[in-house]
Amino acid sequence: MSLDLASSYFLLRTAHIALVIASVSLFAARGLGALAGGQWPLRAPWRRLSMGIDTLLLLAGVALWVLMHHSPLREPWLLVKLLLLPVYVVLGALALRRAPTRGLRAACLIAALAVVALMAVSARTRLPLGLPIA
Repeated sequence: MSLDLASSYFLLRTAHIALVIASVSLFAARGLGALAGGQWPLRAPWRRLSMGIDTLLLLAGVALWVLMHHSPLREPWLLVKLLLLPVYVVLGALALRRAPTRGLRAACLIAALAVVALMAVSARTRLPLGLPIA
């Protein structure tokens, strides 16, 4: 059984969105747990779950990219989204364990969530940072 382009797109997009929600929700929960002094957010099962979700998210994103022939050179919204991804990852690492103080970890958690919100707005509007470029 083969899927047509529209069905493939719908399934991949739905999976991608569901995985974004799962990834960001787990990150936020782990970040809040770490800020509260809990040890569970840094334990291996939660880190593995996060990495598994993020791997599937990346695969779904790449599959959409290939299926739809996206190009960050032709689509500024995609370029912005891809440039923000490592910023989110670094801020996330700082929020969970790398920042030296609780206050800095809290600031990094808020900043990471703001960055992922910008990524979502860019993807939803197909505009860089949700704003038209001049």
